[in-house]
Amino acid sequence: MKDHRRLGRDLEIYHSDPMIGAGLPLWLPAGAAARHAIEEYVREEERLAGYQHVYSPPMAKRQMYERSGHLAKFADDMFPAMSDDPGAPADDAEALMLRPSLCPHHAMVFGSRGRSYRELPVRIAEIGGMYRAERSGVVGGLSRVRAISLNDAHVFCSLDQVGAEVALVLAMCARIHPALGFAADGYRLSLRGPGAGYLGADADWVRAEALLRDALVQAGVPFEEAPGEAAFYGPKIDIQVRDLAGRESTLATVQVDFAQPERFDLSYTGRDGNPARPVMVHRSIVGSMERLLAHLLEVHQGAFPAWYAPVQLAVAPVGEAQDAAAREFAEQALRAGLRASLSLDGSLGLRIREASQRRVPYLAVIGSREADAGEVSLRLRDGRQLPPMPYAQALALIHGAVAARSAELADFVPVA
Repeated sequence: MKDHRRLGRDLEIYHSDPMIGAGLPLWLPAGAAARHAIEEYVREEERLAGYQHVYSPPMAKRQMYERSGHLAKFADDMFPAMSDDPGAPADDAEALMLRPSLCPHHAMVFGSRGRSYRELPVRIAEIGGMYRAERSGVVGGLSRVRAISLNDAHVFCSLDQVGAEVALVLAMCARIHPALGFAADGYRLSLRGPGAGYLGADADWVRAEALLRDALVQAGVPFEEAPGEAAFYGPKIDIQVRDLAGRESTLATVQVDFAQPERFDLSYTGRDGNPARPVMVHRSIVGSMERLLAHLLEVHQGAFPAWYAPVQLAVAPVGEAQDAAAREFAEQALRAGLRASLSLDGSLGLRIREASQRRVPYLAVIGSREADAGEVSLRLRDGRQLPPMPYAQALALIHGAVAARSAELADFVPVA
């Protein structure tokens, strides 16, 4: 079993270069292709669940993070403020800072205009960048980085809608995680611990903790309670996974927050015509794309399900005489929406081994007999070799597995 750092290097998923800096991975074409497929799927699932997607800048004035409480809590983990005035004081409220979180920006989205109770819940989602000033000695691979691409969303709702929203998030996790090919290793109810540093009233924390505990009970999943692991603004449900070394980390999360709406003075017009304060539900279905891909690399040992494999189909002619037929089939595959590559260099045996080493789900071999008949012979990553079949049938088989986001490469073997 290989860890994600070795797999990432062997499969050319990402690259770390000292010229760029520690903790700043460079996504290579294979990694970018897998990541794009996953992001596209997650965005569509969110759209169907009623989320609206936005783009927000990865920085803001210092005063915004003072307002949100992030600066007081995470100052040591944030990069220094940037100012175009050399004489500006270190605490210049106008200076720009890279964000440690997306939630203040999404609060601004909700507050960009007046809202009515009829609109609630308002679900705002984004896969956005944020930054943590991690020490160079602790960053490594994709699991701990300085530049983070987070699948994040914030739901603004009334108090009586919170339970349903948390249940919706847990249901989305239960649907999306299996499609990616993994299951949670545990659920944790992260609660407030002793000491200062938590925002909001005690009564709000009690209500928020009760809502999350009830959602877990209703979902029927076992969980443990972890005092002291809450966010500074509210309790949370953390969905935990383990890497090959047994280290546990949080992949997905849902949090209930009464404090941020108050700090940003968010409101909507209630049924009685008076201003009312929304509750803010923070949630991430798959966490950061970096940590997610690190986990998926190890879970699948690089052999991703076909729907997000970097290359889904490699096409290999037996000899030069079949190059034209191979090019035609590869072109049809591309036009059918598949990520296909043409493999021409070296012996056929070498090209077959290369496709296997790259964990390509499907290899189409075209010899003289197949070229004359307009057919291909498919070799599956799991070792099966299917009898020759027409181009359209082969593409339909692959496209069916991809469209279904199936873990299986083929649910049937066509009759020759």
